[in-house]
Amino acid sequence: MRPAPTGFSDTALEVFYAIELAFDSGTIRLWNGTYDATINGNVFTGAGGLLGISEVEETGEIAARGVSMVLSGIDPSFVSIALQENYQNRLATILFGTIENGVTSAYTLFRGRMDVMTITEGADTATIEITAENRLIDLERPRNFRYTSEDQKATYPDDFGLDYVADLQDKEILWGRK
Repeated sequence: MRPAPTGFSDTALEVFYAIELAFDSGTIRLWNGTYDATINGNVFTGAGGLLGISEVEETGEIAARGVSMVLSGIDPSFVSIALQENYQNRLATILFGTIENGVTSAYTLFRGRMDVMTITEGADTATIEITAENRLIDLERPRNFRYTSEDQKATYPDDFGLDYVADLQDKEILWGRK
């Protein structure tokens, strides 16, 4: 088990949450502070109390648990990114950390893939709710690859190695006989 970041051993803690959402046009980084902060070498924009994160649940069993992030009263540019870009299966990371004497110390609380994004627009503000699934959800997805010529050519169009498998099924092979 790796040691906790240094700020966690202090008696007075200033804790924070931060999120990273990866889009094609770039990664959006927000945290629940009111100013821009450098966390793990990246600049995060302060979202203040406008950033909400659901409970991150862990259990002793191997199970995929999701999380929900709510961004309210946000910059309209985030809404246009949410409306125009493909977000499903893009990386979403939640960080938890401390600030001590202006120095941040953070670790990854959750890493998964964005699943559903719900946008609610009001007269003056917009709210975006993003649900993300743990990477363990991939274990529940079926693998639909069959060792047929068609499946092989879908992945490797110039590969003809499986074209002869059907002919081999009923073929009698005399092995070790004269």
